[in-house]
Amino acid sequence: MLEQLIDQLFAKNPENYDHQDMEAFQEFKEALNSGAARAAEPDPDSVPGWKVNHWVKRGILVGFRMGKTVDMSKGDDRFSFFDKSTYPLRNFDLSSSVRIVPGGSSVRDGCYIGASVTCMPPMYINVGAYIDDGTMVDSHALVGSCAQVGKNCHVSAAAQVGGVLEPVGALPVIIEDGVLVGGNCGIYEGTIVKKGSVLGSGTILTRSTPVYDIVHETVLRAEDDMPLIIPEGAVVVAGSRPITKGIGKEWNLSLYTPVIVKYRDERTDERIRLEDWLR
Repeated sequence: MLEQLIDQLFAKNPENYDHQDMEAFQEFKEALNSGAARAAEPDPDSVPGWKVNHWVKRGILVGFRMGKTVDMSKGDDRFSFFDKSTYPLRNFDLSSSVRIVPGGSSVRDGCYIGASVTCMPPMYINVGAYIDDGTMVDSHALVGSCAQVGKNCHVSAAAQVGGVLEPVGALPVIIEDGVLVGGNCGIYEGTIVKKGSVLGSGTILTRSTPVYDIVHETVLRAEDDMPLIIPEGAVVVAGSRPITKGIGKEWNLSLYTPVIVKYRDERTDERIRLEDWLR
């Protein structure tokens, strides 16, 4: 079983890796590319609705241990690249049904890219990421290692979907189906954005940043064993809250905070429907 093989490789001294071990790792990487293995997956029995597959993260780390830094430069010596031999760029062809627009995008080997995904240049997708069907990753966007992005999402220009590879037990960032991530957004530290949510441009989501839901008059926070979770259909924008004591109050300073200003309705759907023409 692949999971058992990976656990054995993770426990093994890297100096003792052999050809058979490399073949096992290649099998694992093919499972990542096909989507058969993923760093996190839906779990309706858990409170956040997702679970971490620790062995998959271990397998990715094994790849870094196995690999040797090699020259990956192509052609012109002015563009030199040196990286682990186990994680070259991923190969695509027309049968992959992935649209990669010319202009300098990179997809690292060992990640799942679904059918009809659009990659606008220059963007970057790291190892262990999972990008489901019909999603667009826009210019200058980053999808970090092990991040999970659902179907028909739009990761807009310069957005950062942070990855969480270590510790292996930590939940990566999750973007569920139909989410619009606006330009210059940042989603980090295992945050979960539920289905159909809209993140306005410049919204930053982390474990340490509370989210003020003015619709339901509540404050959303990450707990010790729970990530920050943005509810289904929420429309989140960048806001601020005043400092209420000390010198910050005297100086009339405010702190950044995300604010849920509404939940999706027909007007919201009409505004974002125009993006379908870009796919």
